[in-house]
Amino acid sequence: MGSARKLFGTRVVAVASAAALTLVAGCSGGGDSGGGKTEDGKTVITMGLFGVMGIKETGLLEKYMEENPDIVIKAEIAGDEQTYYTALQTRLAAGSGLKDIQGIEIGRAKELADTRADKFADLSGVPDTDHFLPWKQSQVTTGDGRVIGLGTDIGPMAVCYRKDMFEKAGLPTDREEVAELWDGDWAKYVEVGKDFKDGFKGDAAYMDSASGLFNAMIYGSSEQFYDRNGELIYQDNPVIKDAWELATGAARDGLTAKLRQFQPGWDPGLANSSFATAVCPAWMLAHISEKAGEANKGKWDVAKAPKGANWGGSFLGVMEDSPVKEEAKKLVAWLTAPEQQEHIFKEIGNFPSSAKALESPAVTGAKSEYFGNAPIGEVFGAAAQDIPDEQVLGPKDGTIKDTFSQGLQLVEQGKSPAEAWKTTDERIRKAVD
Repeated sequence: MGSARKLFGTRVVAVASAAALTLVAGCSGGGDSGGGKTEDGKTVITMGLFGVMGIKETGLLEKYMEENPDIVIKAEIAGDEQTYYTALQTRLAAGSGLKDIQGIEIGRAKELADTRADKFADLSGVPDTDHFLPWKQSQVTTGDGRVIGLGTDIGPMAVCYRKDMFEKAGLPTDREEVAELWDGDWAKYVEVGKDFKDGFKGDAAYMDSASGLFNAMIYGSSEQFYDRNGELIYQDNPVIKDAWELATGAARDGLTAKLRQFQPGWDPGLANSSFATAVCPAWMLAHISEKAGEANKGKWDVAKAPKGANWGGSFLGVMEDSPVKEEAKKLVAWLTAPEQQEHIFKEIGNFPSSAKALESPAVTGAKSEYFGNAPIGEVFGAAAQDIPDEQVLGPKDGTIKDTFSQGLQLVEQGKSPAEAWKTTDERIRKAVD
């Protein structure tokens, strides 16, 4: 699934370059691709994952099999979550093709909890799972108390920035001084961008994308696209309006590199130093380190974001019809236990959703060699404290977020904010109908 190398003082793993269709083309499941017994009596557990969740990349599956020699784990990883989720929806509807354990991205959690909970085993009774942040587990809990997944990571926010570019632009480079420039207000972050543009002599943009700024702003609020009653509110929510206005303003002022994160062009932008800042949840550090490469090691640093927010995070769910459901439940509980969450954080930087893990010295004292020895445990730990206690999700959160990202790119390509909003609104209405 890609090469691994030491970057955090531990490992950072390349995002799987396996075709995004890995899940689609993999073995057939949930009955026909789920696990079972081998000829020698071992139990086979299959997993469907996406991106860099740290489950396979950090050696945890091998460790579990060493400690449980009667278990064989087969994990397949799709590089692109959108393709993964499309395939997962198809398989859930068909009732076949499912793995015993499936990854769930936060933007899909509400939709699955509302419409497909019966396909997932209830994990509410799994022992020793009271260590999670309360709001994390509430995101995969149904109205009648069923829990369809256990949390892996969360996405407390910071700003990753290029010290060398800031110096050339006449800006401070010390992470605390940089954080002070935009403390408390994302509008200040944009103002720093204008100073950067005035002072930097070169082709690099201040930030990678307008959509990164937009996401950082909206995820600092308890409600974004839906309210607590499940009603769409994005059209009138002042949080969305303010984020749209600031992000489109940054785009029209030429502060962005016009790149959508994780889309074609963004990885080369990291490698070629096309931008000086990126709003970065903890899980993004692994990707930046890998794609920016050794040539840029030590040039990046991490500073506190203007305001706290949570962007991203995932879960592991067990399929109700899995022939090895009980064994799969035990594996999921082990993989998401505090000790394993600490391990994944130390290896690739995915920030724990376990409150117990968050308090461990391994997390609080962590530093990133790649990011100039930045105290990432402190930076993201403090950011985690600023995450709203309630995170209201809706059934089409992931789809709506992607649609807004596309709309903001329209502005970066020359459309007016009003035209782009109209197009975005039409696309969202079509998607949620």
